[in-house]
Amino acid sequence: MKINRRKIAIIGAGHVGSHGGYALISQGLAEEIVYIDIDQKKAEAQALDLFDSSTYLDRHVKVYAGDYSDIADADILIVAAGPLPDMKAGQNDRQQTLGATVEILKDIVPKIKASGFDGIIINISNPADVVAHYLQEKLGWNPKRILSTSTTLDSARVRRAISEATGYDQKSIQAYALSEHGETQFVPWSLVTVAGKPLLELIKEQPERFGKLDLEEIALRAKKAGWIILGGKGSTEFGIGASIANVVKAIFGDENRILPVSTLLQGQYGYRDVFASVPCRLNNEGVAEVIELNLTDEEKAKFDASVKSMTENYKRATEM
Repeated sequence: MKINRRKIAIIGAGHVGSHGGYALISQGLAEEIVYIDIDQKKAEAQALDLFDSSTYLDRHVKVYAGDYSDIADADILIVAAGPLPDMKAGQNDRQQTLGATVEILKDIVPKIKASGFDGIIINISNPADVVAHYLQEKLGWNPKRILSTSTTLDSARVRRAISEATGYDQKSIQAYALSEHGETQFVPWSLVTVAGKPLLELIKEQPERFGKLDLEEIALRAKKAGWIILGGKGSTEFGIGASIANVVKAIFGDENRILPVSTLLQGQYGYRDVFASVPCRLNNEGVAEVIELNLTDEEKAKFDASVKSMTENYKRATEM
């Protein structure tokens, strides 16, 4: 009897790719991880460092640096290639890295095609939603089997910001950032709940306690969190690593768990041919279902504006 080993390939051995790998290893989510990077020495160093860490973790995992021939039998391919925004050069929008990332993708796409890989692709390269769309189109990939972590991380930041403002633990709060992992994301406040109770109801019922909550400021604080982290230490690592692990866990575990990820809309929310981050049911098929939320008119207007922006940026990507 052959026991299948869960194998993940990661393209990109930088901060995000390496911390994503560590989260996967520490949570015991794979038995084999291969890193691919244009900087072979860096890939080898990251793989060796991560392999060493597994000695003191709960599960054995083989970690190594390889090439595209090593991804053919992988179950999941994580794309973590591309530059971080250069804040010193005035970059304050993830879309500003689009040109550089597309140039890298032009090299990566044919190599993925030639590899024989046929599993699930998770993109974390920025701008996340546009890049996922670019990969899906250029690879001709089944839309169910390619997604981006997108606002999985932003939603965690929203829950943390609400927790700080209300005193409730973030695990007791249900809230999403939707549409874009970027500047046009928004929080549908009509759907935010604490222990199942709408936050807007709590505000009405306890004005002395919650009446001064500035919801727009809370949403802005969550949206700017990545930039604060990037400006303070040069990269984001741990939050995105945990987000990747949560998505992988939902897929490998066939959990049918709902997470906000970017997927190709095919009529949902009134749109087609655009990747946007919305709640999706994830299992070992990938994106098994898109959940359509009932947005208010104001929230739908924000969604529309975000989709318009991402559509324009995707058009730019295809013309590069």
